[in-house]
Amino acid sequence: MSKSIKLLAMLGLVAGVAACGGQQEEEFVVVDPEPISVEPVYTGKYK
Repeated sequence: MSKSIKLLAMLGLVAGVAACGGQQEEEFVVVDPEPISVEPVYTGKYK
């Protein structure tokens, strides 16, 4: 009986690793069509 418990535990572990190991995250890049504008520089009150 202990051999069957060990066999079931081993199969469960292998199935768990196989299920988690196959996932890959997809990377995507968002392209902004408008150029990034530069913020105005503070030059003082009287300039």
